[in-house]
Amino acid sequence: MKTILKVESVEEFFKRGKAIAKLADKGRQIPREKVISFEDPQDLASLVTTAKLALFREVRECPGSISDLSGRLHRDRSAVKRDIDELKRFGLVEVEDVPFPGHGRKKEVRALAEQVLLAV
Repeated sequence: MKTILKVESVEEFFKRGKAIAKLADKGRQIPREKVISFEDPQDLASLVTTAKLALFREVRECPGSISDLSGRLHRDRSAVKRDIDELKRFGLVEVEDVPFPGHGRKKEVRALAEQVLLAV
């Protein structure tokens, strides 16, 4: 599924919702996309930092634990954890508690969005 990140007003948000509702009413296919919209461009900018985009790409290419990701990206583990928490809050990644043979459990991070588009 494609995920679109965009800035839009409340009016545009509801206009888009009405268009989707009309498609459903007519029995037409609704586009398989997830739209994450922001009223304030600064809020969008805080989500699409260079570090978070690099982290998302790394998770999409090769899922792993937060420690694995921080090592591969040469970043502090706590900073990666904060970024993962934000990406998770917006539904771009998921964190699953999985068995870690011989060591108990670990949290594995996987991308939920196959494709992320930035729209204007």
